This record gives sequence, structure tokens and C-alpha cells, in this order.
Amino acid sequence: MDAATAAETFTHIRVVMGMVVSLSLARLLNGLAGIVQHPQATRIYPVHLGWVAFMFLFLVHFWWWEYRLHALPVIGFAAYLFLIAFCALFFFLCALLFPTSMQDYDGYEHYFLSRRKWFFLFLAGMLLTDIIDTALKGRDYFASLGVEYPARTAIYFLLAVIAATTANRRYHAGFVIFALVYQLYWIFRVYDFLT
Repeated sequence: MDAATAAETFTHIRVVMGMVVSLSLARLLNGLAGIVQHPQATRIYPVHLGWVAFMFLFLVHFWWWEYRLHALPVIGFAAYLFLIAFCALFFFLCALLFPTSMQDYDGYEHYFLSRRKWFFLFLAGMLLTDIIDTALKGRDYFASLGVEYPARTAIYFLLAVIAATTANRRYHAGFVIFALVYQLYWIFRVYDFLT
């Protein structure tokens, strides 16, 4: 079998990753469309919608920064499998935001708070996975992000673990606001342009 070039391998991997990312985005968009189509069917919860916005932003950002994989000289099957699993974490988070049925819940607040452990532990796991993904892109790339990147990830991780254990509505509101604002800041400061 002929060896594929890194560019060919990256294109192949990007297509498969794109399918999983697309399913995640579709889950979010279908959920939002359902709210618009049937606004009286289920009571909305602003914190839930904040996490929907965060995940949408994180997904789009993820697809943007994964472009840096093109610089890898070789991509093996283990890295490929890891990347698909990373994408699957996004899908699970999106599925947790919009379940297939809301019949057992009296609104998104009730649903979200009852499933917060799953959502925030998956989010914490995704943050740890992101560290591995960043390391996969090379030592120089990881170092280029400075001390802020591991500090940012540690803070997000800690806040997610706390969120998994508390139903305090003020905490959840504060966390989602912080997460959205900081994510926007991080994207436009570090990842605004592909190089």
C-alpha cells in the first residue's frame, strides 16, 4: 500500500471529524429550532441557553483550531481514533443539552439541573482531552499558548467539577457568563487568524 502524504491523511481525518462535529451542531440547531417552533411546549432556562451558546461557540472554535493538525508530519491511527473520540465528547455534550424527550421534566431548568453532573463531568473530561489534543500539535505549539492555556483549562475544569456538584442557580448563571465571555476573549485573542 502506498504511504499517504500528511496532507492527504489530514484531509481524510478532517472529513470524518467534520461528520461528527456536524451531528453535534445539528443537535444544537434542532433543539433551538424546536424551542422556536413550539415556544410554549417547554419552559426555557437562560442558563441552559447560555450553555447551548457556549457549545455552539466551542464547536465552531474546535473546527477552526483543528486546522493546525495539517502541520503534523505524520498522523497515526491512534491519533485518528483520539480525534474521533474528542469529537464524540462534543456530541455527547450537545445531546445532553437537548434530550430526545422532555416528557419527564417540567422545563429546561428542571432537566438541566437534574443532568448537570453528566453535563459538567463530560465538559471536564473534554477539557482534559483538549490538553492532549493541544500536545498532539507539538511542543512548540503548546508552548506558544503560554501559561494562560493550562491555567485557563485548570480553572474551567475546577468550575465544571463544582458545577457538577451544586444546584446553586447563581453559581450556574455566573459560570456560564464567565465561560462565554472568556471563550470569546480567548478565541479573538489567540485564534482569530489561521497561520
